[in-house]
Amino acid sequence: MTIEHHPSEDFLARFAAGRLDQAEHIVIAAHATMCPRCRRFVAAFERLGGRALEAAEPVALAADAFDRVMTRIGQASPPPAVSKPLRAGEAGLPEWLSHYEIGPVRRVAPGVSMRPIVLPAGGKSRAFLLMSAPGTRMLEHTHTENELTCVLQGSFSHQGGRFGPGDFDLGDHSVDHQPVVGPEEPCVCLVAMTGKLRINGFLGRLIEPFIRL
Repeated sequence: MTIEHHPSEDFLARFAAGRLDQAEHIVIAAHATMCPRCRRFVAAFERLGGRALEAAEPVALAADAFDRVMTRIGQASPPPAVSKPLRAGEAGLPEWLSHYEIGPVRRVAPGVSMRPIVLPAGGKSRAFLLMSAPGTRMLEHTHTENELTCVLQGSFSHQGGRFGPGDFDLGDHSVDHQPVVGPEEPCVCLVAMTGKLRINGFLGRLIEPFIRL
C-alpha cells in the first residue's frame, strides 16, 4: 500500500497535542495507523512535548485537587452502548473504530450512503462513514468549512489526484472538486466535517437541502 496524500504538519502536531475535535482526531488517527511516515512525525512531536514537560518548573496542586477529580469521575456518564458492534476488519474499518457507536445506514444520493459515528457532545465537527458504489460520480461541490477524509477501502479521484487506502484529503471553501469513485470496488471513507456542502450549479442548489451529511 503506497500512501501519497498526508495531513499537514500542523494537523499532525495538533493531533499529537490533543488539540483537535474528536471527529477530526479519529480521522487523523485512522491515517496515522496506516502511514509509517506520519506515525514517526507524531511520535517525534510527542517526545518533544514530553521533554518540554520534564523541563517545566513543577507547580503545586490545590489542596482539594484530588477530591475534585474524584467527584468529576463519579459524576461522569457511562459510555454509550454500541448499538451494532462492528467486526474488526469489516468493510476495511480499523479495529479501534468498533469502540464507537455507529448509526444505521442512510442513503445520501444514488450510489452513496453514510453511517454517522456517535461522539460526545461539544465538538464542532461530526464524523461519519461514507460508502460509495464503484464508478460513482459525485456532484461538483465545495465546503463552507473543513472536511477531513481518510480512505479506508477502495479509491476515488478528483482534481487533486487519486486517493487510495490510507490517503488523506482536506476539503474547504477554497476547493472545488468532483470526486469519482474507482471502478474496482466500493469506496469506504472516514470523514470529519464542519459546516456544510455547497453543491455547484443550478441543479446543485435545488437538491442541496436534501443532502444531509
